[in-house]
Amino acid sequence: MEKRAIYGGLALPLLLLTPQLLVTLVFFYWPASQAVWQSFLLQDAFGLSTRFIGLENYRELLSSPGYYRTIGTTALFSTLVTVLSLSIALVLAVQADKSIRGAGIYRTLLIWPYAVAPAVAGVLWLFMFQPSLGVLARGLRSLGVDWNPLLNGDHALALVVMAATWKQISYNFLFFLAGLQSIPRAVIEAAAIDGASPTRRFWTITLPLLSPTAFFLLVVNIVYAFFDTFGIIDAMTSGGPSKATETLVYKVFFDGRLGGDLGGSAAQSVILMVIVIALTAVQFRYIERKVAY
Repeated sequence: MEKRAIYGGLALPLLLLTPQLLVTLVFFYWPASQAVWQSFLLQDAFGLSTRFIGLENYRELLSSPGYYRTIGTTALFSTLVTVLSLSIALVLAVQADKSIRGAGIYRTLLIWPYAVAPAVAGVLWLFMFQPSLGVLARGLRSLGVDWNPLLNGDHALALVVMAATWKQISYNFLFFLAGLQSIPRAVIEAAAIDGASPTRRFWTITLPLLSPTAFFLLVVNIVYAFFDTFGIIDAMTSGGPSKATETLVYKVFFDGRLGGDLGGSAAQSVILMVIVIALTAVQFRYIERKVAY
């Protein structure tokens, strides 16, 4: 018999919802509304004078070629991080789901990178690929690769992508492994009895049944690439060289905190928020329909 919770009034449900609503209002809606209002203002770096200028911050921002270059860098960076982290995590999860010796140790080691702070992860990768002292950088030089992320923008972007991908693989691995373990073994065994090869079983059975998990991780990874990689970029390259690794979220920090352009920085944060919301809406509108629940 199904048990249902019945409330005699609205007092208790509202009381239970209040903490979450307060957290959402204080840490999301209030800062977002402040950023929107700040984007219409012109304020000096010391906050001594403030003037309402309407959409001037947006006009100046959208007329800057450098801003569109940052958008392109962000699009490339987020695409690479999302595709690589999801693909590698899926391959590792498929292997970890098999009955192999030492599977528990294997899974534990793959989870560890998620516990590393973004800035620490950035420093670790920077040390490994430091042009003169890094172990892996020396290996690249021995192979004839003139590796120098301090001067070469493409090398710096590749290094940041590798660090951000490595940091996110563990998170994706956990969800993919849980999704694989929830697939009924009887379905896989029936396909094997019918003569389906392991590759065919993966593409026709495993992957479609794993699509809800993959869709969830797709949304989460895009948000991660846009926002949570700030610490990695700041620790490794600070947006350089020559702004080759400057993403939208780092530009918001650089122009507002270091450049003193508070209104322009607020306008950038609003545009960034709109871009992420639009990307999420597109994913739910066009990709979710292909998900098999």
